[in-house]
Amino acid sequence: MVAEISTFAFQGVEARPVAVQVQLTGGQPAFMIVGLPDKAVSEAKERVRGALCAVGLGLPAKRITVNLAPADLPKEGSHYDLAIALAVLIEMGAAPHDAGAGFAVMGELGLDGCIAPVAGALPAAVAANAMGLGLICPEASGKEAAWAGGDADILAPRSLIQLVNHFKGTQALSAPTPGALAREKNERDLADVKGQETAKRALEIAAAGGHNLLMVGPPGAGKSMLAARLPGLMPPLSAPEMLEISMIQSLAGLLEGGRLSRSRPFRAPHHSASMAAMIGGGARAKPGEASLAHHGVLFLDELPEFSAPVLDSLRQPLETGDVLIARANFHVRYPARFQVVAAMNPCKCGFGRASGRACGRGPNCEAVYQSRISGPLLDRMDIAIDLPAVTAAELAAPPDGEASETVAARVAAARAAQIDRSGRTNAALEDATLTTVAAPDAEGAALLARAADAMTLSARAYTRILRVARTLADLDGEDAVRRRHVAEAVSYRRRDSDGVRPAAFGAPANAGVNPTR
Repeated sequence: MVAEISTFAFQGVEARPVAVQVQLTGGQPAFMIVGLPDKAVSEAKERVRGALCAVGLGLPAKRITVNLAPADLPKEGSHYDLAIALAVLIEMGAAPHDAGAGFAVMGELGLDGCIAPVAGALPAAVAANAMGLGLICPEASGKEAAWAGGDADILAPRSLIQLVNHFKGTQALSAPTPGALAREKNERDLADVKGQETAKRALEIAAAGGHNLLMVGPPGAGKSMLAARLPGLMPPLSAPEMLEISMIQSLAGLLEGGRLSRSRPFRAPHHSASMAAMIGGGARAKPGEASLAHHGVLFLDELPEFSAPVLDSLRQPLETGDVLIARANFHVRYPARFQVVAAMNPCKCGFGRASGRACGRGPNCEAVYQSRISGPLLDRMDIAIDLPAVTAAELAAPPDGEASETVAARVAAARAAQIDRSGRTNAALEDATLTTVAAPDAEGAALLARAADAMTLSARAYTRILRVARTLADLDGEDAVRRRHVAEAVSYRRRDSDGVRPAAFGAPANAGVNPTR
């Protein structure tokens, strides 16, 4: 006889079904686990042995073979413990033969028989629901798994003996309830930012269309302060978006108490982050900052201080919306559709030539510092603005800017128009759709053509100007993209290598300030 229990192996956010098969045979006593287990899975036999001793059972003096099928799929993690233990108990006759029927099982065992929480309960519950199965998971993961919904049963025992007693009918386990759902109130208000009206306007546009934003300015100009206020301008996650990002957070072990949030992710990794930390990887190919920022914002402060390979690794997910981690024997794909908000000083000294300060590093300090960022990455920045230093008069003046709540209302209306029109934000529009919904009027098209020739714009830069112009029209509540929208969008492109400024091609002199306001 062979006892079989269902569980899952994780490849990215996909939960692949795995059958845990246990057989007791004669011969030299041994406990073998086969089926490409990693070190954590191989050590499960000692945790299972200890957990069974804790409930008063010992392993029989037989050869115990555990097969994790399919055998050619790598198995990683400690969540196989509970499935192995339950299958062993069935094979020993210590649990009913139909125990675990209709369920997938996951959980890590302690030597005292308690079931410890594991990562991935939410994607496992979603996959089990799709297969018509219930899910048995640790008590600490029950609130998270309950978010999968549907009619599938969720059991969340605290210990192995609780689970066995449930199947024997001597103890009943109640289904867990979903964890709390809340949208955190953002205490950082845009009204607190003094001065920097151009930057506030750019921040609103970036929030409305999901555009990448680069802010260049001296220390203390308010770059980080502005970036921290971006989540307060963005609309909450939709239900499908919330499920997607919550599944990634579940695999990363970030869903504490099964608590989900409708606030968009805001990830701000330190500039010392490695490539594996940024895009994902490591021994178990966990999601990185790019995937944890899915449907949200990835804030890169001190942009040139990041290593060049780490920054260039973001180029592909910025185009495709996902990250593919390749290994010799498997590939893992994580969703990573995020918007980048980056901040940097103009030079290593911090102030640059425009400040009028003497640079102690020579006349080439600014060029050398900014050359750390590759041209292809800069080309992917939809909006790039220069922030001047805030004056003492502006700091002494009382706050008089718009509150985040006011700006967020305009952003929500613009995003709603985009979703109604094409089902996605302007930054994520397909090129074929973009030429239809963002075609400018005759004057706007002529302006864009002159700017493209004089600024030697790439095809990517050309289409990104159109995307920003479409967002500007949405903020104005207009169906058509007009010349003033194109002019403002052109003004947000960084100068080229010859130092030509976009304002030379008809962009408003107060670049970035909406001429209609």
